[in-house]
Amino acid sequence: MRITIVAGARPNFIKIAPIIKAIEKNQNEGHAISYRLVHTGQHYDKNLSDTFFKELNIPNPNTNLEVKSGSQAVQTAAIMIAFEQELVQNACDLVLVVGDVNSTMACAIVAKKLHIKVAHVEAGIRSGDMTMPEEINRIVTDSIADYFFTTSTWASDNLMKYGADASKIHFVGNVMIDSLYQNINRIKKPVFWEEYQLEQGNYIVLTLHRPSNVDEKEPLLDLLSSINDLAGDKKVVFPVHPRTKAILENTNLRFKNIIYVEPQGYLSFLYLIKNAFVVITDSGGISEETTVLDIPCFTLRENTERPETITLGTNILVGNCTGKLKSAYNLFLKNGRRKSSIPELWDGKASERIISILLDK
Repeated sequence: MRITIVAGARPNFIKIAPIIKAIEKNQNEGHAISYRLVHTGQHYDKNLSDTFFKELNIPNPNTNLEVKSGSQAVQTAAIMIAFEQELVQNACDLVLVVGDVNSTMACAIVAKKLHIKVAHVEAGIRSGDMTMPEEINRIVTDSIADYFFTTSTWASDNLMKYGADASKIHFVGNVMIDSLYQNINRIKKPVFWEEYQLEQGNYIVLTLHRPSNVDEKEPLLDLLSSINDLAGDKKVVFPVHPRTKAILENTNLRFKNIIYVEPQGYLSFLYLIKNAFVVITDSGGISEETTVLDIPCFTLRENTERPETITLGTNILVGNCTGKLKSAYNLFLKNGRRKSSIPELWDGKASERIISILLDK
């Protein structure tokens, strides 16, 4: 079996790393399986991209489509044009896509039009929010995929509701958590740890990247002001997303408790999360990591495609309202951590299950 693996954005890198390890393990055991790694270039920060590949021991991509940024339509179209040429020149039996970024949808469409089967890892998750580009990517990808690998029974049920063939749906667990378990003993302090005198369990990690939170200057500054106030005597470590950096550079406003740092590599960011007092984020994937690490997480969104992080994990949805965030945070300070557990099959073996299933096809 010849598999073309697609990765385009930093969350993808974390998810493909254990899949590649599982393939290589099966190769060493004599199974007829090979892979070709295609980087679309959707996240085009070369230094950070290279850091992720090095830290996660991902081999250099066989090719980089070098698509880079653009509007949703421009970027998606560019990926499709470049990926079509890639598949025409390098035949495969299966295209494996992960997550819900533009590269996921674009490459799935191209593969299907070339009559190549598609496997979608992290299939079936839904937020119900059609204003999110990721939700459209999920729905389109799942409508044409041949194999669905899900992180939860809830995601599997979603696929059934959409009419997917039950025999093609496989609840395997969470590949992002595979990476976490494989690397948790390799995490390292960020280079700025001593400079800012950070202490384990005594700082807050903040991440923001969704347009609703970072694209407008005033709402962003209001949000940062509120987080600065609720932090009290704790420092807030804020790895600044490029789109956010552009806005902040146009203002001289600084907050006493908030420390702006560059986007982090995987190992240093995992260290920050593991040793944080709490995490405040608008990311879905981070709420999965905090659930496994048992770190309280406040998610600045009105919905989530990962409800298991709320029903079982450490995640609390607080919407885009700073008042809700303050109330939830104060309640946490009063009552302490709530009891949580790790979702089913989030055991570090999802990638092994995926490759085992594909080899049986």
